[in-house]
Amino acid sequence: MKGRLFAANIIGVIVIVALVMGGFYYYVQSSQYVKTEDARVAGDIMNLSAPASGTLTGWTGKEGSTLAKAGAIGQVSDGTKTVNVAVPMDGTIVKDQAKDGQAVQAGQTLAQIIDMKKLYVTANIDETDLKDIQVGSDVDVTVDGDASNTLKGKVEEIGKATNSVFSLLPSGNSSGNYTKVTQKVPVKISIGNYSDTVLPGMNAEVKITRK
Repeated sequence: MKGRLFAANIIGVIVIVALVMGGFYYYVQSSQYVKTEDARVAGDIMNLSAPASGTLTGWTGKEGSTLAKAGAIGQVSDGTKTVNVAVPMDGTIVKDQAKDGQAVQAGQTLAQIIDMKKLYVTANIDETDLKDIQVGSDVDVTVDGDASNTLKGKVEEIGKATNSVFSLLPSGNSSGNYTKVTQKVPVKISIGNYSDTVLPGMNAEVKITRK
């Protein structure tokens, strides 16, 4: 009987210690960092457009192809003159929207390009936490596509409006009842030392050091 009581006391002590340690860890984390899982990898998208109206020939654009700025990946001919389709920036084709031999119009998007060496993370931060972060704050980033690595980042930009301002379907209040909802503000975070498995659109988790 005494042995069981002793074992129960030991287990109770262990549970209490674990709860205290867990509470202390949570306090330290919440007091030192702003965290969110509402974040995604992104990149600046550039449209590769047809320079003129005519027939697209010599098109070599394929999704995943790496392009160099000012290079040509096709031509547009109207029967009297031929114009090169020039690449506007270094990057990778993430969406191919053209086929060799098709008729195109001037300005028509042929492909979309992202510079995969300049990816960043857009994190949606609660408005109540904005006061605790600033441009230049250190950030630890974990991307689902490369979860084994913690990426180092910096806060680059803090949005000047909440996401709800740009919502296509803004919430209305026809009933007269009002429920206050914490708004989210987009924060741009630069990232470094990421691998080729990190791609635009992937989910991420960020931990921003409070100022």
